[in-house]
Amino acid sequence: MNPLRLGIPKGSLQEATLRLFERAGWHIVLHSRSYHAGVDDPELQCMVVRAQEMARYVASGAFDAGLTGRDWVLETGSDVREIVELAYAKQGLGRVRWVLAVPEDSPIRSVSDLEGKTIATEVVHITEQYLERHGVRARVEFSWGATEVKVPQLADAIVEVTETGASLRANRLRIVDTVMESSTVFIASHAAWADPWKQAKISHLVMLLEGAISAMGKVGLMLNVRREDLPGVLEVLPALKRPTVSALSDPEWVAVNTILEEDVVRHIVPRLKERRAHGLVEYPLNKIVL
Repeated sequence: MNPLRLGIPKGSLQEATLRLFERAGWHIVLHSRSYHAGVDDPELQCMVVRAQEMARYVASGAFDAGLTGRDWVLETGSDVREIVELAYAKQGLGRVRWVLAVPEDSPIRSVSDLEGKTIATEVVHITEQYLERHGVRARVEFSWGATEVKVPQLADAIVEVTETGASLRANRLRIVDTVMESSTVFIASHAAWADPWKQAKISHLVMLLEGAISAMGKVGLMLNVRREDLPGVLEVLPALKRPTVSALSDPEWVAVNTILEEDVVRHIVPRLKERRAHGLVEYPLNKIVL
């Protein structure tokens, strides 16, 4: 049986993707000066390519599946099957934005002010479609990188991707509009999805990757409490978490197990102690599979 050929995105998504696979249960090792990656699963064959090229390689059948941004699927017009959105980016969970930006002192205030102007960007087709939707005619030039420094000398405006906006602010740029939002997607070729074994392997991968994302920012919390004090403990825990309550060998005591957002635990633990909870244990989570 041939292994599933999986594309790992090189560049800004690379480290976040490797960490995600680690949490999901796969250890992927990148070899120096090589685009081939080692993985502790004989059913997988991994190769690293730029996210901008991933959809083309999946569409052509060079890869069975891969991870890339939805923006690059749209930009390349690749005919692939989107299996699931995995809402993570370089800095953590969430999406990125492609924004129209200009120098802080630019007279451009809206997309209509771009009539006859020049725009630099990596996403030429997405930008052209955006301008067409607004009925604006402008020249869109492909940028090979360092797009932020091309205004105002080389272009009147740029369309650039941002997660936090920090780089734009550092280059004294002002956001005029959001062209599109994008997130990481797991894609597959139509041929791979039509193969029962490959479809099952992809589905298992996706299930555990989604579980790893669900667990990010969350921790487990266990504690013991006397039955008579249980109502007070449950009042402190978030109502929607539905903690598990289990009997202990001593019939007067129960164990409580729940999942919480990591940043609220420091507020809840002292209150639980006040409600006479004992033996509190906080533990990390790798995956939450619903």
